[in-house]
Amino acid sequence: MHHGPKIEIKQEFFTMNDKAKKFSLGLVVIGLLLTIIGIFTIPHAEHSADENNHHENHETAHADLHDPWGEHQVNNPAPPPTPEDPGLHKPWYARILVNVLTNSYFFLIISVCALFFVGLQYIANAGWATVIKRIPEAMATFIPIAAVIMIVVLIFGKNDIYHWAHYEHEGLTPDKDGYDKLLSSKSWFLNSSVFIGGIIIIPLLWFLFKRKLASLSAQEDAEGGMQPFKSSITWSAAFTFVFAFSFSILSWIVIMSVDAHWYSTIFSIYNFATGFVVAIAIMVLIVLFLKANGHLSLVNDEHIHDLGKFMFAFSIFWTYIWVAQYLLIWYAQIPEEVYYYQVRLMDKWQPYFFINLVMNFLIPFFFLMSRDAKRNPKFLTFVAIIIILGHWNDVFLMIMPGTIGSLASIGILEIGMFLFFAGLFIYWVLNNLSKKSLVPINHPYIEESVNHDVGI
Repeated sequence: MHHGPKIEIKQEFFTMNDKAKKFSLGLVVIGLLLTIIGIFTIPHAEHSADENNHHENHETAHADLHDPWGEHQVNNPAPPPTPEDPGLHKPWYARILVNVLTNSYFFLIISVCALFFVGLQYIANAGWATVIKRIPEAMATFIPIAAVIMIVVLIFGKNDIYHWAHYEHEGLTPDKDGYDKLLSSKSWFLNSSVFIGGIIIIPLLWFLFKRKLASLSAQEDAEGGMQPFKSSITWSAAFTFVFAFSFSILSWIVIMSVDAHWYSTIFSIYNFATGFVVAIAIMVLIVLFLKANGHLSLVNDEHIHDLGKFMFAFSIFWTYIWVAQYLLIWYAQIPEEVYYYQVRLMDKWQPYFFINLVMNFLIPFFFLMSRDAKRNPKFLTFVAIIIILGHWNDVFLMIMPGTIGSLASIGILEIGMFLFFAGLFIYWVLNNLSKKSLVPINHPYIEESVNHDVGI
């Protein structure tokens, strides 16, 4: 309970200043230039095999890659000495497609997890976050942008990204060379109809829920009263239910199917932990930015402390899921599961694997352990940036080894693409923040939020 003098609650409006515009658009321009340079520096003859051998060896190469023990190669049971690199049989432009997928998916899950944060406050009847409610609402407006980009690249590039998509078009029967028993058994789910339907319908559902919750928020601002608030609780509960299943399905068909023979029962939770902790980190950065520019006067150290606690807690939660997934696969020693980590703990991917642990757990854990650190803007800014970059590396590592293999590395193209998407995201979110009052003055819990005090 807050014991200070009564705080005046009034509307605040944010105007995107020239500095913010130059920064965000500067990232877009720099990112675009680096992306173009990166595209022109991609070798156009990556694979060692010539074109005559490419078609002959394509299926065998992919079967070796995804089934290195040979257990599902009915007509060729002898296991290869080493799994073949998928990059040997990818066109040069596959690296561009996969980079677009990596960044669009990364910012899509951040945006929808921001919407989940809004819904969570309603169904939990939580009042503390009311004064920062506009920030996740603005972040959620990026859902259609990221989704459209992802849908376009997946529709036109799925055959160059996913092994199962190429295998589907082969139409092999059990008596044919290259027939894959495991992929065939998954064809009820890993097929073009489910894939295209899923990547369109699921983001569309998220967008419609975002529209509905945004309209109720606007109605609350205009009219006040309890009706918009109660309706928001109902719609938030519905969204949370749909989100749980739809997020899982999207992560399976878009990311887990990159390694088509592999599966993990907690992969969707792992992806959620990544999206949610990055969403919190971005919220922290926006709150600190607005505070530094004279806005969000109603946000106090208690709110910032709680955001710091969320960052700290969900960094630990992500690590728990990350380690649990690894330990379960290590203990079970099922060939299709083990291969996922076998690749990521070998050669060039090993540094990326351990960077995950350092950036996404060790740094947040030790830097945010103390109470004072969770209230220190410099500490929070540093850790939030580390979390964003670390989890981008996490998504990069989920996608790249199974799609373009050794052709992938964090180079000019990767840096440029990330900066482009980051600049676009920042500009879009800040521009949407300027369209309504930063303070939802008619929200029933606004006074509770303004007087928020954690008591320590």
